[in-house]
Amino acid sequence: MQLSIIILNYNVRYFLEQCVLSVQKALQDIDGEIIVIDNNSSDDSCAMMKKLFPSVTLIENKENLGFPKGNNIGVAQAKGEYLCILNPDTVVAEDTFTKILAFAKSKTNLGIVGCKLIDGTGAFLPESKRGVPTPWVAFTKIFGLYKIFPNNSLFNRYYAQHLTPNQTGKVDILVGAFMVLKRELYNEIGGFDENCFMYSDDIDLSYMALQRAKENYYFHETTVIHYKGESTVRDGTYMRRFQEAMNFFYKKHFRKSVLFDVFMKIGAFVFSLLKKNQQKNKELLIEQYVVFTNDNLKINVEQSVDYCAGFEFFKNDLKQNYELVFDTTSFSFKAIIAFMEQNQSKNTTFKNYIYASNFRIGSNSANDIGKIIFCEN
Repeated sequence: MQLSIIILNYNVRYFLEQCVLSVQKALQDIDGEIIVIDNNSSDDSCAMMKKLFPSVTLIENKENLGFPKGNNIGVAQAKGEYLCILNPDTVVAEDTFTKILAFAKSKTNLGIVGCKLIDGTGAFLPESKRGVPTPWVAFTKIFGLYKIFPNNSLFNRYYAQHLTPNQTGKVDILVGAFMVLKRELYNEIGGFDENCFMYSDDIDLSYMALQRAKENYYFHETTVIHYKGESTVRDGTYMRRFQEAMNFFYKKHFRKSVLFDVFMKIGAFVFSLLKKNQQKNKELLIEQYVVFTNDNLKINVEQSVDYCAGFEFFKNDLKQNYELVFDTTSFSFKAIIAFMEQNQSKNTTFKNYIYASNFRIGSNSANDIGKIIFCEN
């Protein structure tokens, strides 16, 4: 078997349905398997999987065992030569795995491969590629110096800005939302460290691949949507978890950094001051819905709606606020993702329509936990 897709789920039933649907399409020409591990969700994730995807291997944990252990349980049952660690709040293109596997097989000393990630608005996610977060590199991230000096190698290493989003190349750290590596390497490393704090497990796995003289790569020739959800909300809890994660990483691989502790305390103070002056993201008032379908499918939306049989018929009037709804039975995920990238703007939001369960799904910002809208017939 070529590829095992490992998806760890916790209470994101509708995102999981969309994710597995996209993965099934992407595996049509690949000898692969999908393994979903559920961390004791209280929603009907497991019932949905059994009903809609009975051929998918489903592991039902009796408690929430966390990200590292949950993934390790899934990998223990995998049969593929390669693994893909995949978040349930992602959407892959139909040719994502074909392209990634071809790239992976072309490398003789492969570590981990990541790809280009965008959020629900079509915007590039900089964490798709990162550097080792030494105390100095973490400092440049906390205080935003990477934004001020994006072309200076002294300040731009956190988000591996030596590569643009549209350049493939070697990087140190990849994000756990999408990671491809050989199962043999995963087992050699020992999988995800089950003692890891949130936010450090993917850093740790990437770094352990580097320690084995492997080469990690960012691959830009395929794009995956990652609806980041509430884990990205930049509040005090986020700052505390970020500090805990970095301290864990330093304690495991380096010496504990007193300097970093000082940086973090200063950063947290500055961050809290800035946070007080920030306003919450305003909800975009939709003035026009546009439904893309070529199947005469009438998707019920709230108000004024146009129907388009193809993307070429859409002309964005920047004076209006649009919600674009994609019928996923009419258009490929690859085409939808490409259109989102090309048409991202402040006055446009995107939703995918999933026919089997009759809902629209998407996210209006990088900090948005996502929206599911049920469509009445």
